[in-house]
Amino acid sequence: MSQKIKILFLSWRDIKNPKRGGAEVFTHEMLKNIDHGRFEIVHFSPEFEGCKRSESIDGVLYIRSGSMFSVIPRAMDFYRKYRSDIDFVVDQCNTHRFFSPLWVEREKRIFFIHQLTREIWFRHSKFPVNIIGHASENSLLRLYKNDFTITVSNSTRKDLVSLGFMPERVSILPEGINFRHFKSDEFLQKENVPTFIYVGRFAKYKGIDDTIEAFCRLKMVFKDAKLWIVGKKDDSYIKNSLSPIISKYGLSYGDPSSGSDIVFWGFVSDEKKLELMSKSHALVFPSIREGWGLIVTESAAVGTPSIAYDSPGIVDAVDYGNAGFLCSENSVAGILSAMNAVIGDKMSYEKMRRNAYEYSLNFHWDNTAKEFEVFMETLVKDVNIHGQLK
Repeated sequence: MSQKIKILFLSWRDIKNPKRGGAEVFTHEMLKNIDHGRFEIVHFSPEFEGCKRSESIDGVLYIRSGSMFSVIPRAMDFYRKYRSDIDFVVDQCNTHRFFSPLWVEREKRIFFIHQLTREIWFRHSKFPVNIIGHASENSLLRLYKNDFTITVSNSTRKDLVSLGFMPERVSILPEGINFRHFKSDEFLQKENVPTFIYVGRFAKYKGIDDTIEAFCRLKMVFKDAKLWIVGKKDDSYIKNSLSPIISKYGLSYGDPSSGSDIVFWGFVSDEKKLELMSKSHALVFPSIREGWGLIVTESAAVGTPSIAYDSPGIVDAVDYGNAGFLCSENSVAGILSAMNAVIGDKMSYEKMRRNAYEYSLNFHWDNTAKEFEVFMETLVKDVNIHGQLK
């Protein structure tokens, strides 16, 4: 088949949405790097303030229509209008979904999910949304159990198979980073005092509360230790959730010029983020669930191992404890124990640092795009055998 394969991607956000996250970055980087001579991509998502209704970015046509409430019927109308031209429809589930099994032919459907939400409902949402979301998640996912499915980690694959998804139809696409791995002689010199870093959102399920609590306890022994927090500041969250923890231990916090025990860097450039991670002794990322945990891979790529919870997605990013410090228990005590290991066992630390870096070399968006191409080519052949692709 010589003509292009046209794929419609359905998503709740796109790469320019102010609320974009790791899932949107993954999708865009993967689609940016595929063979556009072989594939034609249309990405359909809701509008956001100040957006263009249609634009081409890195070879991908982005179409925006409707709101979070009206985007599904808008997507349905778009599909019906161009049904004969569209070969496959990718329904991207990031908590929300487009319910494509109800309006797209089975042979055209692809389900794309990074992670299940499960216990995150109770950490991130209030009653009654958390109860409704948790209770309905499995049933809604089972709508897709017969579809060809792509995900980003073995942890999520196992979750899906446990819900009845067919193992042979669930494929894993590797995560990637969009910068060149530092060479070992390019690693920046570590700080003179024990320095840990958290990079991510101010959300309880991401583990920022546990990180700060563990660090405060560490300071009782290692008086000169530092903690850097990188990410868009949430002053309300700091005041209501983090400040009480810090105050309880009599520690200080502030901006980089304050000389505080805990430094809030706020949003920084990618270059600055890599610099701070490379200078730190360990990234602390105790999220209770992720699709993968890309920041863990990024940190390893600049010479810094991570301290991580033994949780879905994160455990894959640290190769089950071979390429990062896996907490013995998912608790503040577990983080504290790992922090002590980073400081106290130099030989084990350097070994873990090397292992993390070597493992990170497996991940780049070029590889992600190639694996997606292989997945699609296999799917095209399967459908062609049954004579159902135009």
